Amino acid sequence: MTEVLVYSRPGCHLCEEAIAALVTLHAEGYRFELHEVDIESDDLLLRRHLERIPVVEVDGLVASELLFDEAAVRAKLDTVEAWPT
Repeated sequence: MTEVLVYSRPGCHLCEEAIAALVTLHAEGYRFELHEVDIESDDLLLRRHLERIPVVEVDGLVASELLFDEAAVRAKLDTVEAWPT
């Protein structure tokens, strides 16, 4: 199963928007497991992603950062064959 990770932090409205958009993609039929990672849980993650969140990875590859790029995420999901059913 395709894994989608969203690096985020509490109170980040851009992160909330990205997650909502991913939930919508899932509701459209794209097949993936969605996981949210709080960058504040780890100093390295915080330093690495603070200025870039939300960072969306599809199977370990960055598909979008800062502003959610739906077209890029769809393209990456299509590449890993997580097509809508």
